[in-house]
Amino acid sequence: MKYETQKVALPFFMVAMALFALQIVFGLLAAAVYVWPNFMAEAMPFNIMRASHTNLLIVWLLIGFMGSTYYLMPEEAEREIHSPTIAYIQLAIFAFAGAAALVGYQFGIHEGREFLEQPFWVKLLITISFLMFLFNTSMTLLKGRKTAINMVLMLGLWLAAVFWLFAFYNPSNLAVDKLYWWWVVHLWVEGVWELIMASLLGYLLIKMTGVDREVIEKWLYVIVGLALFSGLLGTGHHYYWIGAPSYWQPIGSIFSTLEVLPFFAMVIFAFTMFWKGSRNHPNKAAMLWALGCPTMAFFGAGVWGFMHTLHWVNYYSHGTQVTAAHGHLAFYGAYVMLQLGIISFAMPQLRRVQPYNQVINMWGFWIMTGAMAFMTFTLTFAGVVQTHLQRVLGMNFMEVQDQLVLFYGMRLASGVAVGIGACLLLYAFFGPAREQVPAGGTQLTSGTNRA
Repeated sequence: MKYETQKVALPFFMVAMALFALQIVFGLLAAAVYVWPNFMAEAMPFNIMRASHTNLLIVWLLIGFMGSTYYLMPEEAEREIHSPTIAYIQLAIFAFAGAAALVGYQFGIHEGREFLEQPFWVKLLITISFLMFLFNTSMTLLKGRKTAINMVLMLGLWLAAVFWLFAFYNPSNLAVDKLYWWWVVHLWVEGVWELIMASLLGYLLIKMTGVDREVIEKWLYVIVGLALFSGLLGTGHHYYWIGAPSYWQPIGSIFSTLEVLPFFAMVIFAFTMFWKGSRNHPNKAAMLWALGCPTMAFFGAGVWGFMHTLHWVNYYSHGTQVTAAHGHLAFYGAYVMLQLGIISFAMPQLRRVQPYNQVINMWGFWIMTGAMAFMTFTLTFAGVVQTHLQRVLGMNFMEVQDQLVLFYGMRLASGVAVGIGACLLLYAFFGPAREQVPAGGTQLTSGTNRA
């Protein structure tokens, strides 16, 4: 590490990975209900499992983004973090708020709005924590060097905070509620989070490829422009069937189709920088995640999103397992893989050793990514069958569910594989890091797996 305060990122990564593991546990419980409908029906209803699963995803990713920002900001700004104390306090507040919400869900304490189930006081604590984070990182940026990486990153984080404010607006009219509800949910994951993704990916490529910063920054501006251009009006594909004016159907179809472009640009960006640069960086595992992230995001968010984003297709597929297939691969590719790549890159520096446990890390990569791909195909086939039987032939919903049990069983099996891959990753990150070979510096670590 070049700056001592980069170590602030370590507890953020530790909390994020703990919540990541918990998210997978709740996901497995929810998947089991699809196979055995009465599984834990009285102890924990399915809606609580699902809310816990989705909320943990958002919370651990946000904590991961914070840790990643604290890790890269000193290097980009060329100065220490403004206040490590503020960082630790805001992490404690955020973690407490997330834990309180999760415990509350088990007792039926929630607002019932998907992804935004948190009680008002929890939302308030999250807001306070996020504002402390933004103050801390913004002060670091203002007093230090300004680069395209940290400027785009902070723009994405500030916009995320602005759109989060719509979580407090809960109108009684359901159509109006859904109209603004998407201003948080969609404009985060298909809008401003893409700015965060592009900047973090750009940072990784600068550090690992050796390509000139100016080249990477030019690509970054193009990707950000495409993301904002397509993502903001692309929100319209959520307005098809909620009572919004009919002009949202062509707007949503056109602009959400264009949302493929920034993800495709990220694929070209990552692989072009990889081939332009020196491909001998010692942290092969982090490079694998950096290349896998835009690739899987392109398929999950881009291709699978495009498959049912046109309104005349969405009329039939909306709310089926096709949506679940798209959601799982999109989140995994765009944000989960990105965060795991950042942690793979940062942990050797944070633990003050050379890259270690790389083979275990890469086994985790291939097992998790393969399992998520299999899950996506399984849910896609289930969604196609469901769409035809339910929306075309008009069969009863529960009758259709009986026809999908085989697919749900395969989804549960792939979820177990994801859990195995996650265990390998957790060991790779936090398991024993053997001592470096003292002589020469040409070897990686004594007895450590090489990539």
